[in-house]
Amino acid sequence: MATFFEQQDAARRRTKILVVLFALAVLAVISAVALVVGFAWLAVTDFAGARPRAPARLADVPSGVYLWAALGTAATIFVVSLWNVARLAGGGRRVAEMVGARRVRPDTTDLLERRYLNVVEEMAIAAGMRVPAAYVMDSEAGINAFAAGYEPHDAVVAVTRGALEKLTRDELQGVIGHEFSHILNGDMRLDIRMLGVLAGIVFVGQVGEFLLRSQRGGGRSRGSGPLLLVGLGLLVVGYVGLFFARLIKAAAARQREFLADAASVQFTRNPEGIAGALECIRTEAEGALVRNLHAEDLSHMFFAESVKLWFEGLFATHPPIEERIARVHPRFDRAAWQRRRAAVSPAEAAAPQPAVSGRETAAAVLGQAGRRAGDLSVRWRRSAGESAALVGTLDAQKVDHARRLLGAFPAEFRERLRTRDGARAALLSLVLAHEERARQVQIGALDRAGLDALAGEALEAARHTASLGPAYRLPIVDLALPPLKAAAEDYRREALRALEALVEADRRISLDEFVVLALVREELLPQPPPSGWPLRIPDLEPQAALLLALVAHAGVRKDATGERAEALAAAIAAGAAEMGIAPPALEAVAFTLEKVNAALHSLRRLAPLQKAILVRGLFAAATHDGTIRVAEAELLRLVGAVLDCPLPPLLEMLDPTKLAP
Repeated sequence: MATFFEQQDAARRRTKILVVLFALAVLAVISAVALVVGFAWLAVTDFAGARPRAPARLADVPSGVYLWAALGTAATIFVVSLWNVARLAGGGRRVAEMVGARRVRPDTTDLLERRYLNVVEEMAIAAGMRVPAAYVMDSEAGINAFAAGYEPHDAVVAVTRGALEKLTRDELQGVIGHEFSHILNGDMRLDIRMLGVLAGIVFVGQVGEFLLRSQRGGGRSRGSGPLLLVGLGLLVVGYVGLFFARLIKAAAARQREFLADAASVQFTRNPEGIAGALECIRTEAEGALVRNLHAEDLSHMFFAESVKLWFEGLFATHPPIEERIARVHPRFDRAAWQRRRAAVSPAEAAAPQPAVSGRETAAAVLGQAGRRAGDLSVRWRRSAGESAALVGTLDAQKVDHARRLLGAFPAEFRERLRTRDGARAALLSLVLAHEERARQVQIGALDRAGLDALAGEALEAARHTASLGPAYRLPIVDLALPPLKAAAEDYRREALRALEALVEADRRISLDEFVVLALVREELLPQPPPSGWPLRIPDLEPQAALLLALVAHAGVRKDATGERAEALAAAIAAGAAEMGIAPPALEAVAFTLEKVNAALHSLRRLAPLQKAILVRGLFAAATHDGTIRVAEAELLRLVGAVLDCPLPPLLEMLDPTKLAP
């Protein structure tokens, strides 16, 4: 099975294929437009008597007419495509807004929306990625969904109102699992680019439709005949463009849908969930139809066929429903499924799944082991390559773990996390010192920054966060970010300023504080993605070496004699060997928040397979002694989050009965 990095690399290669197909489609449309213009020129010259009476031949059309028609058409297609690509630069949010979807507020009181948010949160925490913004297409009665964005960190998930109202929780989870597969497999980048570039191909037909409409009802003027001919011809050309657009989308999408269906079963361990959702689409009157104007444009992105096709076969963007059901659940019993479904009351179907206790998880035990949480270490038996292969993985065990984590949150605290004030307080509480004197220093820093009003809410939130183990720190950040990201920029900046004041109060930054601050800063005030061609590790060797040294420092403790230089050098050497770079000199390494952030930002330019090498090197350094510390696990997940290489919760894999001495 291909790894996350191999899938990302394959997705980029599919983009190159898209460029070739797009170029061929543009040539076909240009040729068709040239023919239309040629016929129009013959009609105009014949009408005006400017051409001797003879059978009309396209060969009589001056070559300049064809040339200008070709150049004008090519320019129009590329300008429209570039404009649409630029318009979609905002990522998934722009796509959701394009179809009129509404973002679900984290503190919504609608039971169907709460259930939907719970499913999205569980999947995101299980995958180790930021929680995607959840959207609803309120005016759509059909059952459908899509995921959109350029990278996992800016992904959104959108469902129709019909999906919320007609699907059970298990069925909805099957659909969301399918969409998460597209996020983790790198399909979204290709989808959104396809959405932008194919708009140029079909635009010619829209021009023809406009010309035809403009001639209706206004009477037939002397010169309207050729204009009608041009409009009709361009409309026909538009169908040529639609033909090629459909063909390209079908070629790119159909096989991926089978893979995403299979991944959904792997994520949920419940083939009846996605099979039931597909069966609902098959039997419901509305099916999966989307009435929005852009349903055709987004047809390759939806969970199921969003438009009514008069022709199928090669031009359908999705495989037949029956075939999809047979693949994910060969023994699907429709009658038994309907009986089980009928036994569930509407209120029970709409209610969020009851929380289950997470206090017994390994991570919670680790947090109560009597030592500083970040210093705890356990045996790690995976090689560097096996560890890196965890990136982008999601399975039912991790989803169960995420559900237990969420179930362990105190109800009051969980509800507060859904509000922007409660989310801000939770983040601040994560960096509050445990010692009273140090905490007073931090509160004084808030006071000097003019943010003393936030001290009380941070202390209140600390009542809950202080009792949770280290496995809960990053999930708290994940859950706190959506309401904060939806807030106004001034509010986000103030929250970040308060977090920085607490962290920098004692003029030093611990590793725990760095992880929280770096992740929150990256999400609330994201930097634009680095531009340019993908790079290799040797191109960014200083940045890779800095990150390697940071991970090594996080994992190596002083021995009984207070020395650690030898172990530190061994950890760095192990990581450098995996990356194929020279080990950095220990005395030359100086860590600052700005340097590490700059290094992380630069390393985002690495090609997918080069990121795999980087992650292998970091794991080699972290686990060179056969153990992994909680602090290292958090740091590795931070790196994965910034580089869009989501790592699932590593603490879920740690065995509390095998604590290293």
